[in-house]
Amino acid sequence: MSIDYRRDGHIVTITINRPQSRNSLDMAHFHALKQAWVKFKDDRSSWVAVITGVGDAFCTGADLKQFIPELTGDLTKPPGWNREDAIHAVLHRFPIYKPIVAAVNGLCVAGGLELLGSTDIRVATPDARFALMEPKRGLFAGGGSTVRLPRQMPWPHAMELLLTGDMVSADRAMAMGLINTVVPREDLVETAYDYAQRIAANAPLAIAATKQSALEGLGFPLEEAYENESRLCDMVFASDDAKEGPLAFSEKRAAAWTGR
Repeated sequence: MSIDYRRDGHIVTITINRPQSRNSLDMAHFHALKQAWVKFKDDRSSWVAVITGVGDAFCTGADLKQFIPELTGDLTKPPGWNREDAIHAVLHRFPIYKPIVAAVNGLCVAGGLELLGSTDIRVATPDARFALMEPKRGLFAGGGSTVRLPRQMPWPHAMELLLTGDMVSADRAMAMGLINTVVPREDLVETAYDYAQRIAANAPLAIAATKQSALEGLGFPLEEAYENESRLCDMVFASDDAKEGPLAFSEKRAAAWTGR
């Protein structure tokens, strides 16, 4: 039972490993997931992350049998916990400009769908299911979904997920624009890694700046978004990688990126 973290070259895999609770998260695991994101963000050698789960669930959000008693004080809070861990684990209030690929291996509901909203490319199995069921419980999906989904999907589709609380299939989620593709379970990890490897083959500074411009641009007026894009463009063009890329092209070889 853990949040597993593994780096292979420039690609990090983060695995939610609590299959006995359908990969729901108690305080300790929210904290561990937050720490995994911080580690990925701060490691210059880590360029792309893949996030997945063990068993038949991607993530089902908070472990209500454990998390709520911990939150209310009926159970002892684990060392190192603070209330922001759950938000940071699924929302990334600290910005992560490195790309994140989701390999959705099953049920993706509540905080799991909110975690999905913090990823950039999303691959799912045919049996994956998606829902924000908080309104059915008199609760509020406060992990970013009311902000992210209307920006990431067509308005009617986002509001269908947010207001009905209904479960949708993988094929429906793809038609709505929530995920990129649906693949057989045996191809899930390979497909997610194919995305990650294609991204990691590119210059990391250029990729991070591209994601940063896209994310920040959503919050700026148009002219400010263009100015921000130009600032990031100047930063990338001043890098060593911007010299290496054209040189490698002219010499007909693979570029040796340094991230500088």
